[in-house]
Amino acid sequence: MPDSVYKVIELVGSSPVSWEKAAQNAISLASKSLRDLRVAEVCEMDMHLKDGVIEFYRVKMKVSFKYEG
Repeated sequence: MPDSVYKVIELVGSSPVSWEKAAQNAISLASKSLRDLRVAEVCEMDMHLKDGVIEFYRVKMKVSFKYEG
C-alpha cells in the first residue's frame, strides 16, 4: 500500500443484545456514508444498567478508511 493515506474516526455503537451487535450497528451505519472502511479497533466497552439489569451494551471504537483528498 505505497503512498496510501487513511483517516481515523471514533464511533460509538449500542445494542440491547451484545457488544458484538453494538459494534456491528456502528459499522453498518458508518459504511452507508463512508467508503473503503479498513480497520476497526475497539477502545472501550461498557454497559448501561437500569434497576440492576443491563439496558444496553456500548462499544467505542476507532475506524480507519482510505482518505481521498
